[in-house]
Amino acid sequence: MRTIDINCDMGEAFGPWTMADDAFLMDYISSVNIACGFHAGDPGIMQQTVKLALGKGLAVGAHPSFPDLQGFGRRNMQLSDTEIYQLIIYQLGAIAAFVKIENGRLHHVKPHGALYNMAAKNDGMANAIASAVADFDASLILYGPAGSALLSAGKAAGLRTACEAFTERAYMSDSSLAPRTLPGAIIEDKWEMREQLINIVTGKPVTTLDGQSLVIEADTICLHSDNKHAKIFAQEIVSTLKEQQIEIRSL
Repeated sequence: MRTIDINCDMGEAFGPWTMADDAFLMDYISSVNIACGFHAGDPGIMQQTVKLALGKGLAVGAHPSFPDLQGFGRRNMQLSDTEIYQLIIYQLGAIAAFVKIENGRLHHVKPHGALYNMAAKNDGMANAIASAVADFDASLILYGPAGSALLSAGKAAGLRTACEAFTERAYMSDSSLAPRTLPGAIIEDKWEMREQLINIVTGKPVTTLDGQSLVIEADTICLHSDNKHAKIFAQEIVSTLKEQQIEIRSL
């Protein structure tokens, strides 16, 4: 049976926090990307999320970001390649420490927000991220968009890479995610999300926000935990993949 990974960005909170929503979603996914404190998360949240994810048998990954708490890591920042390398190392070290004390192992790295989107197109940023990951632990898998500078840099650094796709975000014809400021960039209809999921996993083209057709390669599919329909979407993703005879399994 064919398999695919379903990943979810989590631990994106601060201070006293109920983990009910994250705990619910963890039953429908196979890997988790945990915020490392730069766009969200704090030491307590990181530890709680790591412990819960490992307890549920999920593959635990780092979700490093620009240092942008106010903008939730979604604002472009101009940093040197050296600074990007250093902030990745810093964040990997933080999350790996919590994974270690729970007797787990860090599985993958998926940059967050603006860092992810910029590195998909910027060779210097992509190389800085890939070098940091490889220097920290060359066994880690680097998640990113298919055909991106980020994955090319990961392969050049000797890393295993995974093509990531999104079912609840619209695409542009250049394969980038539609900016969140555009109407329709965030998919909120369950049936629209389902159609995009089926097209992605069956190799059929999706319709981009600017009216083109685009085939999206996917080893892993992201579900955003901050989407207001995340719980409904999670259940629909699982049932749809079952219908397509595709098993959900971490990479």
